[in-house]
Amino acid sequence: MSEIILTTDIKEYPLLRRGKVRDIYDLGDSLLFIATDRISAFDVVMPNGIPGKGQVLTTMSLFWFDFLKDIIDNHLITANIEEYPQPLQKYKNILYGRSMVVTKAQRVDCECIVRGYISGSMWKELKAVRQKGLNIVHGFEFPPDIKESGNLPHPIFTPSSKNDDGHDENISYEQLVTLIGQETAELCRDKSLEVYQKAADYALTKGIIIADTKFEFGFNDDKFILIDEVLSPDSSRFWPVDRYQEGRSQPSFDKQPIRDYLDSLGWDKKPPAPQLPQEVVEASAERYLKVQKLLTGR
Repeated sequence: MSEIILTTDIKEYPLLRRGKVRDIYDLGDSLLFIATDRISAFDVVMPNGIPGKGQVLTTMSLFWFDFLKDIIDNHLITANIEEYPQPLQKYKNILYGRSMVVTKAQRVDCECIVRGYISGSMWKELKAVRQKGLNIVHGFEFPPDIKESGNLPHPIFTPSSKNDDGHDENISYEQLVTLIGQETAELCRDKSLEVYQKAADYALTKGIIIADTKFEFGFNDDKFILIDEVLSPDSSRFWPVDRYQEGRSQPSFDKQPIRDYLDSLGWDKKPPAPQLPQEVVEASAERYLKVQKLLTGR
């Protein structure tokens, strides 16, 4: 197994933010994104990481940035370490395969979620309103006979508020307009749906369903661009086509082994998180690597 990188310490540049997964450094006119091997579940970062996870996230984002560039530009400047500023050259062993230099952008403060299938928080909300005889969630009327993991008649844009502590909240499109304005909300909705459709169509040819995913956008000067990561196992539900069955939760290429293990403990889902057993770590690493190979061929 590769060395697990949980934190970084680039002394030459200020640390702008340490998120659940990424360490972001301010390079002056650009940013350094480093995807560590940290992993979170239920919004809590685990004490041990997943080997190679940061490299998988970076490889997949680079693949999708290139694949989707005809629809929308993105914040990537380079992922070639030889092109990084000179002070970063001595950190090559840490940065290799898990980092990128990106342009600065003014982030749009919302999570842009697209769902082609109903699962996760939206399914829970639909179940709750059905108990009241309703079938509408955040302005969307769902087919009365749709089941868990069911394929929606068409992909839907279901934004959530952006909260850096990880506790995002599903909101309606009308609420989004109030938060960020009509023009920006339309850009977020239209580009999210367009990007999802192209990616989902491609993934099906590789035997993978993209059930849902989330995007982040920003403005570089006046240009609307895709930022952060895109279509990785951390931001998307990837289901194998050959095991898909409506009416139940699906096997997926993500951190489900970790969630299942934590559920079995009766953990209260508050910090500190318990140590993950080696077999759970390895099972998760295997899923991340498998979906990378299936989708990118790398």
